[in-house]
Amino acid sequence: MIKPALLFSCILALGFSAQADTLVMPEGSATAAMPASLPGKGQTMGEVLKHFGQPQVKHAPVGGDAPKHPPITRWDYAGFSVFFEHSHVVDAVVPGRPPEVYHADQLQQASSR
Repeated sequence: MIKPALLFSCILALGFSAQADTLVMPEGSATAAMPASLPGKGQTMGEVLKHFGQPQVKHAPVGGDAPKHPPITRWDYAGFSVFFEHSHVVDAVVPGRPPEVYHADQLQQASSR
């Protein structure tokens, strides 16, 4: 038979082992400023122009000096940037927004302030 004091100690220890994580959102991250959709990977420059119009800034390509270094071009729109390898989208990002997390092992503990 379990002694009441031992049972109470076990229950008390379980209560102290509970832990909560804190989700910290970057300051100034407003979801209202986020575009409803972003260009998808693999879309062509023509498809991006048709759907999103002319970018505010078209940066000159960088790289392209070797097959292992294809030319990368960036177009900046209001609220997001699109990166192309040759003429196809490789990524579209919202500055200041953390990347999407697809696996639990990518999560990081919030730093204490």
